[in-house]
Amino acid sequence: MTTTIAAAIMLGLAAVGAGIGNSLVYGRYLEGIARQPEARGTLFGQMIIGIAFVEALPIISVAFGMLVLFGILGK
Repeated sequence: MTTTIAAAIMLGLAAVGAGIGNSLVYGRYLEGIARQPEARGTLFGQMIIGIAFVEALPIISVAFGMLVLFGILGK
């Protein structure tokens, strides 16, 4: 029961963190376009890389959540 709750908390916090991170990255992207519209292409590439790094967090969290849930790390 405890490992299930730990895995659920881990996945939930990762999802919240990814949501906050994505909103920050996209918000900065829009601010950059508003200031310099000609740099849109450069900023778009950097935004995609930033979102990819942010999305790595929940993927890693799912992997560790599965390890905790199935008792590999819990013992």
